[in-house]
Order: sequence, then structure tokens, then C-alpha cells
Amino acid sequence: MTITALKLRYAFCFLLPLALLPSSLQSTPSSVLATAPSFVASSAESNSNSSAFVGDQACRSCHQPETSTYFETAHHLTSRMPDRNSILGKFSDGTNILKTSTPSIYYQMSATNEGYFESAVEELSPFQRVSHTERIDIVFGSGRRGQTYLFWKGDQLLELPVSYWTELDGWINSPGFPDGSPRFDKPVLPRCLECHSGRFEQLPQSENSYDPGSLVLGITCERCHGPGRAHVLFRGSKTAASSGMRDPIVNPASLPRDRQIDICAFCHAGPGKPLTPALSFTPGEALEDYVHIPYRPDTPVDVHGNQTQLLARSRCFERSTMTCTTCHDVHRRQRDAAAFSPHCLTCHKARDCAKFRKLGRAIARDCVDCHMPLQESEVLISHTSGRKLKPRVRNHRIGIYPEAQAQ
Repeated sequence: MTITALKLRYAFCFLLPLALLPSSLQSTPSSVLATAPSFVASSAESNSNSSAFVGDQACRSCHQPETSTYFETAHHLTSRMPDRNSILGKFSDGTNILKTSTPSIYYQMSATNEGYFESAVEELSPFQRVSHTERIDIVFGSGRRGQTYLFWKGDQLLELPVSYWTELDGWINSPGFPDGSPRFDKPVLPRCLECHSGRFEQLPQSENSYDPGSLVLGITCERCHGPGRAHVLFRGSKTAASSGMRDPIVNPASLPRDRQIDICAFCHAGPGKPLTPALSFTPGEALEDYVHIPYRPDTPVDVHGNQTQLLARSRCFERSTMTCTTCHDVHRRQRDAAAFSPHCLTCHKARDCAKFRKLGRAIARDCVDCHMPLQESEVLISHTSGRKLKPRVRNHRIGIYPEAQAQ
């Protein structure tokens, strides 16, 4: 779709002579600003309108060691308000242009006192351009692999056509978007928000309509521990705490193995098919009652978003009682793959590795890159400027990969 066609669908698409259009494209239609709510709740200061939830600040008062490090993790930073720190893409001249496979169409990212913007520009002639501009209202993604950006159109939440890819340190066409054919109409569905936010209230108008004021950004404590208000009241009551009554908060470590993994699988086993309204699942319950996630051991599974299925195919998993938290401390930022090696060595001996004779004790410093290598995703693909870009994601099937060991 050309931007000329988009003009017929969006009232705020505008046509200007080239001489009147600022080269920085910082002039933004006022209707764009009017349709972008700026009152999204942050996880640090608010909760959803459900009375059962208390928000992260209530947790911080008693759990300072956990919250002080958790707020720096990829889970917590998976959605944020846009600012100079949260947006990793660059807006300076020379770094803020993304060309497309259509020579006359390109994207330009701009920053003004009014916010951060993505513009799709089509040069109709040397003297005319048509442009469509939207403001970045929400940052999706911690930036470990990349970021995608969202905007509000009234109460509808939509995805912007340009994303950021960390490996390239640059702008790319958002995965799933056509190259050279700008789109500003891709809805953000509840299943996406469930894994990139704390709470939200869906509205009946459309599949991507939400109350902006109800949206709590970042994965909050209560997403893994369950609603916290009853826990706060329980701990504040001397009578209840001393009566032997059970604390109503969910401690994932005390759950059966399957229920522990279900908490992670809610977002790390692919989108699946929702069986109940969004946010119905509560930690400690069986995920299969809320989301249908197809699983066949003999069917290939992509490395993106299917970590729990891949882990379940590992001999290490089948022959032990390990869970996701055997290796992952969700309260801390973990970026160094080599730092996971000590977990492997609680069961395995370095000298039993086939590479030990060649590499010696050094083999013990990096089990993960050999036995859980980074591999290209075949489902998360960006078509950018005529190229096909695939992110490399950690394969969670623990195994022997000759191609990884050869590197």
C-alpha cells in the first residue's frame, strides 16, 4: 500500500509542496497528538482497576532486595513509556532514516518537544511529498534483542511499522510488515499485551480497544505471584499471621513442577489459542484450562517464543526435576551466557565433555553456547530494504550441536 492510498484512510494524512515541508519532518499533525493518550499507568506507580492488585510499590516496602534488582530485568522493562533512555533507536540526522524496497518511499524518525515520531514519506515528484506521522506512545521490548513501538488511535492500540534491532543497532521494518508498503493499522491484540504488560482493561468496541488509564506497563510482581492485596492484608494482620492460616500469595517455588513451568509457559510457549478472557490465568492454576498450546514432540518448534516446549525435549529435563528457575533468577538481570555454566556442572562433570581433551578446564566456563546455541528464528522475520532479517535466539533444547561446537 502506498502512502497515497493511506491518505484515503486517514484524515490527518497531509500533502505539502516540497519547499514547505521541513527536512526534519518535525511538523506533526495536531490530530495525531490529540489521539495519543498520555496517561498510561506505569507499573511503579499504579495498578489495574482490579481491587485484588496492589502494584509493585507495595511489594517494594517488604521485598527490597528482590525489587531493587528486578526493576532492571528484561521482564520488567518489556514495556515502558517513551523517553531518551527507553527508546534505543537514534533520531539524529543520518541515523533516523529507513529506506524501503520502494525507492520513492522511506521512513523518518524524529524527536521534538512534543514526543517521538515515526513518519512514512512518499516522494510523488521533486516538488511534492505525502507523509503519514504517528507518535510513539509505548515502547515494547527491553532492547535485549530489539524494540517495537505502539501508538494510540483513540482507545485502539496499534503497532508502528518501524522497529529497532539491537544486533544491527538500527531501525528495521517491523516483523510481519510489508517492505515498501507502509501500514499503520496493525492491531495490538490482548494476547500480546498479556506478555508485555502487568494489567489492562479491554473495551468491547474492538479486539484492540483498551482503557489507556488501566494499562500497567512492564511485567509486574503480581503476574508471577498472583494478586497481592490479600497477602498485604494478611501480613498486616497480627491475628491472621499468627493463626497458622495460609498466606494467600503464590510462591512459585512451592508449586508442583508443572505449575511452576506453566507460569513461564504462559508467555514462553508461543501465543497459543486463548480459551478464556485475557488475564484470566492465575499463577498456580493449570495453564491448559486458559490457553491451548499445541505440543507434539515430533513437530519442529521455532527457537522464538517456544522455550518451554524446547526445554521439555531435553534429556536434562526428562531425567531430572529441573524447572526454568533452576537456571534463571527472574529477580535479577542475566545477560552473560557463560554465567549459567555452574548450573550445568551441578549434574555434569567438565572432564566428561568430548571437548575436554582439547580445551581442558576452560570447557567449564561456557556450556551454554555449545549446548544451547543461538539460532535464527524462522517465524520472526523482518523484510527490510529488500533483505530478510532473522534474529538469533537461544535454543532451549539442551543437546549436542556439532555446528556450534565447530565454531
